[in-house]
Amino acid sequence: MSHPLNLTVNNIQGKSVDLSAYQGKTVLVVNVASKCGLTPQYEGLEALYKKYHEQGLEILGFPANDFAGQEPGSDEDIQQFCSLTYDVTFPMFSKIVVTGEDKHPLYKNLIEAAPVTPNRDAMVNMLAGHKIEATKAPEVVWNFEKFLITKDGKVERFSPDVTPKDDALVASIEADL
Repeated sequence: MSHPLNLTVNNIQGKSVDLSAYQGKTVLVVNVASKCGLTPQYEGLEALYKKYHEQGLEILGFPANDFAGQEPGSDEDIQQFCSLTYDVTFPMFSKIVVTGEDKHPLYKNLIEAAPVTPNRDAMVNMLAGHKIEATKAPEVVWNFEKFLITKDGKVERFSPDVTPKDDALVASIEADL
């Protein structure tokens, strides 16, 4: 399999970006949403970015409306929300699909490289408690699932309920920097 970042996407301003420019860095890819119970994770993601960016961490945010319509806005709406509400400075990209037949090639690559979401059952049960049926494995479970791509292209996956401050996530980032 080629490197998961070996493709081109549009950033949130609509400009084409070659993701291979991020190869060789520590990259955290997150599918994000503005109207989710987990949306406050933007704050933690921004804190991670500020703390580790100069050491080589990149965080790439990919808005997706795959889960209960929690990212309904246009790219412009999303950009404004992220900037005004959470002062997001890490790169944000155009809204994409992260589950199902039409999922973006980036997410096909990431899921192929890391097909198991650790502790998926806890997230599935939490969603069930809200009367929401989760996706079937290996699909992304929900908003704010995280894929850490190491400098050598290996992929580690973290459940949506793993916050940006989580010891295991931070340890994996620090180990790769």
